[in-house]
Amino acid sequence: MSMSKLIYSLITSLDGYMAPADESGTWAKPNKEVDAFMGDLKRPIGTYPYGRKMYETLVDWSTMNLENEPGVTGDHVQTWKTADKIVYSKTLDKVSSSKTFIKTNFEPEDIKRRKQSSTSDLSIGGPHIAAEAIKAGFIDEYHQFIAPVTIGSGNAWLPDNVRVNLELVNQKRFPNGFIYLRYQVIYNHIQGRSSN
Repeated sequence: MSMSKLIYSLITSLDGYMAPADESGTWAKPNKEVDAFMGDLKRPIGTYPYGRKMYETLVDWSTMNLENEPGVTGDHVQTWKTADKIVYSKTLDKVSSSKTFIKTNFEPEDIKRRKQSSTSDLSIGGPHIAAEAIKAGFIDEYHQFIAPVTIGSGNAWLPDNVRVNLELVNQKRFPNGFIYLRYQVIYNHIQGRSSN
């Protein structure tokens, strides 16, 4: 059995930010077509490692009434509810969603063990926790949804001073200007090896 993949997937601006400094995010809202495509990608995910801010952004899904959110959004919510969620935080002491666990420190070796033992892929959320996994050499694929906007500054989706060789294995353009890029890691220069 092959090892599960750790996927890093985010919506970013054209200039590589996932959120502006003031944390306003309306520029990044996908339309139904983009949302449906993202839902198809997320359906096989079994575990979501998160930082605190990303978890708090999504935790309202745990109490969302699916009858009021028909179609694609409801599909997203149901997928998220059934997946395991790991929140890495030194300040969060309780969670309000099911199948959610808190860990104080991000431990790359724990992610490696989960990849080896899981029958489904993992999708990491949030640039700060993802940066730790990138620096450890454990990201297998990068999924970038580029919104047709530049925001000038904010939280960059990739860390500085890390080189990773990638192969573009899929791409898709959407009528609303979004572009999806899927890259596989060929070689991680931090670890000196392929992540697979």
